[in-house]
Amino acid sequence: MAEKDLGYRRVQCTGRGSYIISLPKEWVQDIGLKRGSEIAFNLEPDSTLTLVPRKIKEKTEGDENSKLKEYYISVDPQEDIQSTLRMIQALYVISADVIRIHFRGTTDISKCKTIIKNFARDTFLGSEIIDETDDEITLQILIKHSEFPIEKAVRRMAIIALSANKEAITALKSSSKEVYQNVVNAHHDVNRLGLYVVRQLKFGIEHNMYRELGFKTPKEFLLYRIIVNDIRDIGENALNIMHNLATFQKLVDDQMLFIKDPVDEEVYSQMRNFNALAHQLFEDATKAMFKRDYNDAEALIPKRQGYVTLENDLIRLMSSKKLDPNISAILRLMLDTSRRILDYGQDVAELTLNRTVEELCSSFAIK
Repeated sequence: MAEKDLGYRRVQCTGRGSYIISLPKEWVQDIGLKRGSEIAFNLEPDSTLTLVPRKIKEKTEGDENSKLKEYYISVDPQEDIQSTLRMIQALYVISADVIRIHFRGTTDISKCKTIIKNFARDTFLGSEIIDETDDEITLQILIKHSEFPIEKAVRRMAIIALSANKEAITALKSSSKEVYQNVVNAHHDVNRLGLYVVRQLKFGIEHNMYRELGFKTPKEFLLYRIIVNDIRDIGENALNIMHNLATFQKLVDDQMLFIKDPVDEEVYSQMRNFNALAHQLFEDATKAMFKRDYNDAEALIPKRQGYVTLENDLIRLMSSKKLDPNISAILRLMLDTSRRILDYGQDVAELTLNRTVEELCSSFAIK
């Protein structure tokens, strides 16, 4: 239907604090509205209102839900499989529902299928192989956007990433294959949740669903995108520590490296204390973000600056000890990781200020 100017309508007050406006008779008759019909009011980003009769809204939503976004990829098993995996991941992020992967040629198809299946299982939340033939597999994303909200996914990401970092720090004194595998698994989980959140955000932007996703303005999409990157970095840094510890332990086991003295207890104790403070600040920052609490977020920024002295004291302590160079390098890596967590916490706090400052300032009454 072409755009049509239906003129202006005057806002009236009922006397009970409610405001009413009459609907154009021509529009009501064209749509087929009757007494008792329901109309949905959608607030747009520019503060305008869109009026949608319920029967039209439900029909539109039904049509949208019935249409799956399906994509097709043609793969040569002889070519770089990593390129194919990156393409599949990109399709997942842009909210693909069904991805059909067709294999050209006749060699290495089985191996290529296995790699893609394992990649999908380890990387995508809610993915399943729903169909398979000799030369094709079909991947479908079954989880719906409403089933696992963004905020819940980000909370889970933060818990897993910080837990992995804590295990990596304690592994210097009690390393084991089990601890190493725990951190590897946590790294996979954080990345899988991170991709899911990015998928949610892109879907929300595409369909202008910021309110349905729990946001007050579309600007909050950027806030969560930055936080996801910070949390993924925490998980990545924890895995990096474990890789370094594994390499170090292998050199010791193979008698290619000899450590005379154990890890200095004073240094290690202060390292764990500094790491615990970093975790607490990051957790407090995320709590302030979820609560949309400007004051709590503001209080964390000077606290972060106060930890600079503790960091410098720890560096001086490490320098004053005659530590093995290999252990010293790992301790420096752990210290850098804890400092990054503090910085990420400050980032989240500052983003929370940006998220809530308009609400705070516009609520002040001018006397």
